[in-house]
Amino acid sequence: VFWAPHALESSSSCCFQFYKNKIPLKLVVSFYRTRSNCPISAIVFRTAAGREFCLDPDSSWVNSHIAKVNSRTTTATTTKTLSTTV
Repeated sequence: VFWAPHALESSSSCCFQFYKNKIPLKLVVSFYRTRSNCPISAIVFRTAAGREFCLDPDSSWVNSHIAKVNSRTTTATTTKTLSTTV
């Protein structure tokens, strides 16, 4: 069981409670922050399987995962850019 945002579109999603378990980093492919007018501020992790988990943005492990996912994305973009320019 996971806690998914209320709406299907990420741009209009809100979370109403946090998922309590730690998500393994290897499963996380992307994330986004819920809108400011949502009842609670949350980070939503999306997995390769398309599942979305509402998480506490103040959690240290959530912030660590965000940094690592950003690093992966930046590295992948840099590698792709370098390979297409050669």
